[in-house]
Amino acid sequence: MARSISKVAPGWWDYTTLDPRLLADAAKLTAEDLLKLSRDGFEVTVYDTLEEFYCAEALEYVRTWQEATADNPVGICGPIGPTEQLPLVARIVNALNVDLKHAHFWGMDEWIENGKPVSMEHPLSFAKADMELCFNRIRPELRMPGENIHFPVDLESYSRSFDSVRCRIMQGGQGEVKHWAFNDPPKREGDWQHQPLPPGAYLQLKSRITELHPMTIIQNARTSGGGYVPQVPLQAATVGPVETWKSDCVSIWHPGHHDNAFGIRLTALMISKRLSDTSVPMSLLADHPHVKFSYYRGGIGTVEAQMH
Repeated sequence: MARSISKVAPGWWDYTTLDPRLLADAAKLTAEDLLKLSRDGFEVTVYDTLEEFYCAEALEYVRTWQEATADNPVGICGPIGPTEQLPLVARIVNALNVDLKHAHFWGMDEWIENGKPVSMEHPLSFAKADMELCFNRIRPELRMPGENIHFPVDLESYSRSFDSVRCRIMQGGQGEVKHWAFNDPPKREGDWQHQPLPPGAYLQLKSRITELHPMTIIQNARTSGGGYVPQVPLQAATVGPVETWKSDCVSIWHPGHHDNAFGIRLTALMISKRLSDTSVPMSLLADHPHVKFSYYRGGIGTVEAQMH
C-alpha cells in the first residue's frame, strides 16, 4: 500500500503519512486508556497536578545524581522543554545539600548556525537555559565540576562520554513532529521516496548535526520565541539513538503544551503496540528496554472538533 504524502511538508516523512486507521485509533484514546497501554518495558503514569508533575520530573535529576560516587559516576541527559523542572532541581539540591562532584549531566541538543553550535549569547541557546535555570542556581560548593557538564559541541567527545559515564536516565519532552531531542523524521528523498528510512537504519544514528523538519521550526518559534520564526535556526546538534540506547531509561514528560492532545496519544499507542516507524521517531522507543511516559492529567485533553 502506497504511503500518503505529508499534509504539512511534502518533502518529508511525518506522522500524517501513517495509516489513517492507526491515526483514528489514537484519536479515540481517553486518559484511562493511556494508563492501560503500560506493558513490560513501557510504563505510563498520570499526575493530577502540575506541581506534582514537575516535582517528580525534578526528582529524577536528584535521585540520579545521588547515586554518583567516585567509583561509579552517574548522570542524566536532560532536555530544554519542559524546563519548568530545572529551578526545582536546583532548589532540591540546595535544600538537601546534595554534593554533585561525581555527578554528570548531558545537554540533549543545541542549535547550529553556520555549521557551529550557537554561543550562550544566542537568545534560544539551550546551554544558556540549562545554566541560568539550574546550574548557576546551585550553591557553588555543591555544583558539579564544569568537565562533568557535557554539551553537544564536540560531537565525537560528547558521544564517547556515554561510554565512560553511566547515563541512568535520558529525560525529555515530545515535539509536535513526535521527536525526542532533535531526532526528527527523515526527508523523503533518495532511496526513501516511497517508504521511510527503516527503523534499524535510523537506530544506527549517533550524535550529529541534523536538518530540522519544518514542523519543528514552527513549534520552537511558538514555544520559545513568541512565534518569531526567523530567529529559529534550521539545524541542530542532537543526541542520537546510539547514545539513547546506552541510557538505562528514557523518561518522556507530557505537560500538554509541547505536543498536542493527539500527538501524546499516538506515540504511546505505537510504543505500547511496538509499531516502529521512522515517520514517528518517538515510536522507535518501542524497542528500548525501559521507557516511561508521564502525563499531566490536565494536559491530556481530548481529540475532538472545537472552534476557537
